[in-house]
Amino acid sequence: MTLAAPEPGTDAPSPREMLLLAVPSIVLGAFAAGMLWALEALADLLQEVLWDDVPGALGVNPDGWWIVLVLTVIGLAVGLCLRFLPGHGGPDSATTELIESPLALSALPALAVVTVLSLAGGVSLGPENPIIAINVGLIAYFFARVLPKVPGDVAVLIAGAATTGALFGTPVAAALIFTEILAAVQGRGSLWDKLFLPLVAAGSGAITMRLIGGQHFGFKLPPYGDPVAIDVLTGVAVACGAVVCGLVALWLFPHAWRGLHALRTPVLIPVVGGFLLGILGLIGGPITMFKGLHEMGELLADPGAYDAGDLAVIAAVKTLALVIAASALFRGGRVFPATFIGVALGMLGHVLIPSLPLGLAVACGVLGILLVVTRDGWLSLFLAVAIPGDITLLPILCVIVLPAWLMVSRMPEFRIVPPATAAGPTADPSPTRGV
Repeated sequence: MTLAAPEPGTDAPSPREMLLLAVPSIVLGAFAAGMLWALEALADLLQEVLWDDVPGALGVNPDGWWIVLVLTVIGLAVGLCLRFLPGHGGPDSATTELIESPLALSALPALAVVTVLSLAGGVSLGPENPIIAINVGLIAYFFARVLPKVPGDVAVLIAGAATTGALFGTPVAAALIFTEILAAVQGRGSLWDKLFLPLVAAGSGAITMRLIGGQHFGFKLPPYGDPVAIDVLTGVAVACGAVVCGLVALWLFPHAWRGLHALRTPVLIPVVGGFLLGILGLIGGPITMFKGLHEMGELLADPGAYDAGDLAVIAAVKTLALVIAASALFRGGRVFPATFIGVALGMLGHVLIPSLPLGLAVACGVLGILLVVTRDGWLSLFLAVAIPGDITLLPILCVIVLPAWLMVSRMPEFRIVPPATAAGPTADPSPTRGV
């Protein structure tokens, strides 16, 4: 997302203006969290029907061929929605950043429908991109109608921050993301002034999600304790290994996108993608399906239950599932499944290097993969600390991140620029850098 620079001589918002806008920011933060909760609640209900009620009534094992059937049918349903519903579900998620300009209201219902189908059907994508797009569209419309004097960029920031706070359960994530975005904006006034309203909205969204019992990041692993010098070297090895895995996915992404989009029709692309995801689900099991948040808890609840081979298969299958899901017109975000991959890679690092504490190993795996997928050092560091739930990891991670970041700093972004929007008629649909 690119924010417009203020006109020369524009003053920072006054305390009175910020106070007046703080009230709608709090309300809209709660609204954004409610929309996220509603979307996930609908997906959970449909998931229970698809994976518990129906196979139970039919006497079918939901962990067998049922996976292939359901994901293929979900692909067909998504394809039909993209073809026939008004607005066609907005742009392909493979081509979008976490926060984009507002979509037309007519595109939001279809986007909500296909997102619920993907989440419930076990597609390896998270809710972050679609729900942010939905909330940005609705909140921008609200500001345009009710508070037309508020700049459109402010509405987008508040909506994006509110939803980010709700998604990750804390306004800190929003602060870190928007610090990088707003640092590029020229104009008068402190960075804190620019962050004030987004932080208010993010805090409201995070609190609301906690109050209504929404899922959140954070798993209590054994505390790290005092740092040991060798942990820097072993942590760097795990983080850089996760970066390499992410770079493999980055290389595969445009090839998978081109291969699936060679089918041309928006109905057939997700059908084939769903079938492939079903085959991967058969190989990796249900733990490699869905957005990955609940599945992280399953992995971390009993780390000793998985050997190196198990974890390598889980990470590889989930990586392929993320690439295919992101390439097959399913609507969803890449942060949640990538974080799951990082957890699996971190646990694998702990198995291969037993002297490396589990919490640090998981943090390094998450850090490495997210640096590739998000290209955002702040968000990667935040989630690397948030997943183990141990703030004492932050100092050593600030050292470990350096070589990992150097590996990705000149790499393209994990996003597709399709030929229709790229510069020139023969532009290649490959990942490209962006904010």
